Amino acid sequence: MPVPSARRRQITEVVADDLRIQIMTGRLRSGDFVRLDETAIAYGCSVTPVREALVTLRGEGLVRSSRHRGFIVEALTKRDVADIFWIQAELSARLATQAADSDDIPDRLTELTAIVDTIETAVKAGEPDDVIAGEFAFHRTINIMADSKKVAWFLTAASRYSPYDVYVHDRAWGESAVASHRRLINLLADRDKAGIADEIRTQFGNARDRLVEHLESVGFWPDSPSA
Repeated sequence: MPVPSARRRQITEVVADDLRIQIMTGRLRSGDFVRLDETAIAYGCSVTPVREALVTLRGEGLVRSSRHRGFIVEALTKRDVADIFWIQAELSARLATQAADSDDIPDRLTELTAIVDTIETAVKAGEPDDVIAGEFAFHRTINIMADSKKVAWFLTAASRYSPYDVYVHDRAWGESAVASHRRLINLLADRDKAGIADEIRTQFGNARDRLVEHLESVGFWPDSPSA
């Protein structure tokens, strides 16, 4: 059996990531068809990586295959959204509380503060790509402090469902995230594990509610008003 090339695996991941976020943000909805040929043209690639990407999403329960018609988007419920953010919150809380035990916490907190400063600058300047980069650097640093590779791996997998585009263009969200990160730094300095866990859960609860509000605003669910 031929082994997929690294290039094809990369394209497959890009397509899977993009389609996953389209589903999470309501651009693709329950019952929509995702046809192989059309999707391959849209991404400028062959049908093979598209099929592999959709098989990945089928394994995640986001689409189902349909004979001769490609793939069909499955329903995404409010409970699904709540569960996704609950998983991320609990894994993140686990890592952040473990980070409080880090031996090099003073140096790391200085590093985290500098990262939050860059995020704040990016939020004020309206630079969403820099906000995303800063968010990645912030959470990666905490994961390194936690020194729990297995939990970090599961969190990375769960984070694929985070539609950052819904957040990073919203200045109010950016300001809220910066304030939360600064509170978290102070809690880490105090090694206040209960406070750390509460802050993380609050942050992800806010992200969950913002996504639900967005999906309702575009009439994603039958009982939701259209924008």
